[in-house]
Amino acid sequence: MALIGICLALAASSAAPVFVPAERFTLAWMHSIEKVRWEEDYAVTPSPSPSPPTLQALAARVRGSAAGMEPPDDARLINGRYTYTPHMRNPAELRLTRSEFTPDYELCLQGQCQPLSVWLPSDGGITRLTACSHPG
Repeated sequence: MALIGICLALAASSAAPVFVPAERFTLAWMHSIEKVRWEEDYAVTPSPSPSPPTLQALAARVRGSAAGMEPPDDARLINGRYTYTPHMRNPAELRLTRSEFTPDYELCLQGQCQPLSVWLPSDGGITRLTACSHPG
């Protein structure tokens, strides 16, 4: 039986993606100008074979709002954070711009958050995150 998880790949590289087993995860980052933390929760949903698993956006949170980071109209303020369900529920991939001038994205698995560089060093460009399976 195949394991489901996420695959991380540098967009500018032809190297094989890095597999991270995960059925649920949180992706977090710091806004480069406002210095406010964003968090998005995802599930990796299996699909009937031979289709690959899919990403499902579950919830998102941001503390405050400012230029370029306004929460959507349906967001609710809960414990000082705007909480909402992302409008794009099943993205095919997440394209993460990783700059040397900002802290790296954090990947949180089972409540433990670590920089994305733990799994895949940045090349200063875009990292692609997709749902995938790994033969187990």
